[in-house]
Amino acid sequence: MDLSRQRAHWIDRSTLVWRFEGPVGDRRCDLVWSPDAALRIIDGALAGPHETVSLRVKPGGLTTAQRRQWPHLADHAAFTVEADEDTIKRALRSQVVVSARDDGGWLLVATGVQLPGVLDDVYADAVHADLGCRFHHDGGVTISVWAPTAREVALEWDNGEILGMWRDDHTGVWRVDGDWGWTGRRYRFRVQAYHPATQRIETMSVTDPYAVALTADSTHSIVANLLDPLLIPADWGTLRKPPPISAARAQVHEVSVRDFSIYDSSVPAERRGTFAAFATPNSTGMRHLRRLADAGVTHLHLLPAFDFATVPDLRADQLQPEGDLAALPPDSTEQQERIDAVRARDGYNWGYDPLHYSVPEGSYSTEPDGPRRITEFREMVAALNGIGLRVVMDVVYNHTVAGGVNHHAVLDRIVPGYYHRLLADGRVADSTCCANTAPEHAMMGKLVVDSVLRWAVDYKVDGFRFDLMGHHPKDNMLAVRAALDRLTPQRDGVDGRAILIYGEGWDFGEVGGNQRFVQASQLQLAGTGIGTFNDRLRDAVRGGQAFETNPRSQGYATGLFTDPNGDEVNGPPEHRRARLLFQQDLIKIGLTGNLASFSFVASSGATVTGGEFYYNGARAGYCALPGECVTYVDAHDNEILFDTLAFKLPAGIAPLDRARMQVVALSFTVLSQGMGFVAAGSERLRSKSLDRNSFDSGDWFNGIRWDATAGNGFGLGLPPAWDNGDKWPFAAPLLADPTLVPGADLMEWTTERYLELLRIRRDSPLFGLPTAVEVQDRLSFPLSGPTETPGVITMHLTGVDDLIVIFNATPATVTQKLPALRFGTFALHPHQRAGGDAHLLQSVFDPATGVFTVPSRTVAVFTGSL
Repeated sequence: MDLSRQRAHWIDRSTLVWRFEGPVGDRRCDLVWSPDAALRIIDGALAGPHETVSLRVKPGGLTTAQRRQWPHLADHAAFTVEADEDTIKRALRSQVVVSARDDGGWLLVATGVQLPGVLDDVYADAVHADLGCRFHHDGGVTISVWAPTAREVALEWDNGEILGMWRDDHTGVWRVDGDWGWTGRRYRFRVQAYHPATQRIETMSVTDPYAVALTADSTHSIVANLLDPLLIPADWGTLRKPPPISAARAQVHEVSVRDFSIYDSSVPAERRGTFAAFATPNSTGMRHLRRLADAGVTHLHLLPAFDFATVPDLRADQLQPEGDLAALPPDSTEQQERIDAVRARDGYNWGYDPLHYSVPEGSYSTEPDGPRRITEFREMVAALNGIGLRVVMDVVYNHTVAGGVNHHAVLDRIVPGYYHRLLADGRVADSTCCANTAPEHAMMGKLVVDSVLRWAVDYKVDGFRFDLMGHHPKDNMLAVRAALDRLTPQRDGVDGRAILIYGEGWDFGEVGGNQRFVQASQLQLAGTGIGTFNDRLRDAVRGGQAFETNPRSQGYATGLFTDPNGDEVNGPPEHRRARLLFQQDLIKIGLTGNLASFSFVASSGATVTGGEFYYNGARAGYCALPGECVTYVDAHDNEILFDTLAFKLPAGIAPLDRARMQVVALSFTVLSQGMGFVAAGSERLRSKSLDRNSFDSGDWFNGIRWDATAGNGFGLGLPPAWDNGDKWPFAAPLLADPTLVPGADLMEWTTERYLELLRIRRDSPLFGLPTAVEVQDRLSFPLSGPTETPGVITMHLTGVDDLIVIFNATPATVTQKLPALRFGTFALHPHQRAGGDAHLLQSVFDPATGVFTVPSRTVAVFTGSL
């Protein structure tokens, strides 16, 4: 018997489920609660003042509907709770326990109770409540918080003044009313409630989970009206968005706010690493983004830019590593040691540790203490829109940085035990790395939708990338999509239908395999228009898989079979050709937008669809619409593309040829159907000195160095031991090799090749076809099958003018014969001809034979007709 665990589940007002050993019928079970949290087990008996309701066994167990809603509880014994609503609400504001006794009254077992289900049932109308600060046209202000299990809630001003709040017993919402004179005042809620983490009645001082403004380091919420003219930049109301673009046509660049400008000497020092850097129009970084936007990048994806917990907001409080890191050897361990010494208090973190979901991050503001972060975020959006880029926010609603009574636990100190997903014994699940939230619970699902709408309407954000989206119910993501679709320019100032949604559709953890609900995972979002990252193409292009131990496993663009690196991780030589052709099949499916329905001839010789082709036991093709596929070969996670190539390509390949292989890999993000996605800087050979997980590695390993004469970030020392130590034997000799550091001219050469590909996509409707039917009709791989050239993929797109795209990842010039195109008028695409790359200009078509010739390590696009 252990009251510190919660092994029973009160799923609605009349039903409780509980799994325990032995027969149920010979036990007397009770629901027990103590308003003062006085229950204890003493000498095998339940002691302390309490109230009790008898539980009656439900012979048939859960109903079909209940099993559908609670699949992970389907095999539990079910009991009927016979109590009126007032009694239930009184119990819910107490310590709640269930007990089982034998016929003689002897206590057999007792455990705590998980309450989210019954809270959602009893307080169902709370989903319609307005929470946080609400300003009224008559000059009034209401501050509200949902805290149905609290005994008392009060408003604390930062001067110590306490205002009582009144409870709406129907919704469980507590309110206090004031006037606009409260604007700018700093507050917290004082919540008195039973907390299962401590098994006590706790009095907790906590910020507002619906806060719209915060003090530095998020110590207090601030009363603020986002419609206040003082918080609205000039021309915000008449901001002109770039033209709407479908997901199938989108090209996304991913960057951290801090990475973008922290080393940009053209940005004033106080603005570096902040939102304000994007509003510095003539900076080196913004000029580069303008080049990308002009060529065809449509969206800038920002790593988490909401309020997160792990960075001091004030620059004066942020520690710096000691000494001159640039003076240390390129393969030294000292750089990462010095960063390790300060990383808990430096200015760097990716930000996947949410604190307040709907407030811009303070450390990214030039004035974190107050509302300046609001105006600077808006100015950033306006500046990016002004150069033709829409803005995507990386949102992390799947977990919070902490739970329990931790000072960073906002949600769990408001409604203890509700907002997080609990395991069978009541512990908070942490499969996402932190305290997992539970968007399947009504008010957490509401928080997700409300927060997204806040960013969409009040900050005019153009897209959302959901971190670990597979931990959300599909229904929650559909609710987000529906809420956005209802936004109109006339009423809301934005066109919600033009807002992108995509995310990580991974299937794992306590929700894996739909254990608790139908997940928003890769295989279950077909037809929704919500995008997921295509790891199939990524792995085929790069080689290996995420989190691999040996980084030398090769793929299509890293030399498998065609440029062997000699490592046994790549398997016996006689198997490598077949493995490469299998990878080419995966890439072809990816080129279609990873469509489940697309039919083609595989390397086996069989005609298959994407959904009939399998990778790691799962369907390779799973999308119903091309725009549901996010095609990528690198992102903030795992090694950036340059570092991947450094690990995998054989030694001795010339820097220019490495750059060509980088372009080959990037080409799939541009020339595929569906959305393309690139980690910022990969177009200019950016490196993180082989760091595979740089979330806490400081500016040194992460910051983009816009001055190309300073190098690309390679050879900055061995990457941090805490996430890369197992790869040091592979990394050290590479970092010590000065020939792997590209010169400024090669970085610019690579950028130009990438821009050429973007312009080709931008100018042709054949890239970004809207439907699976059009893709099947217009796209083909004419040389697919067992005789296809290893390392070469030929793609044919038909339209007013046909396009032939030949991806040659081999170290030799290749010929591809397409007899059906004899006597055609095909020539290298004008954008590639205009680039003047002498090597690429060797790409030619012979109309007499129908033979296309493409030089080594090159992607050539031909345009023409028969």
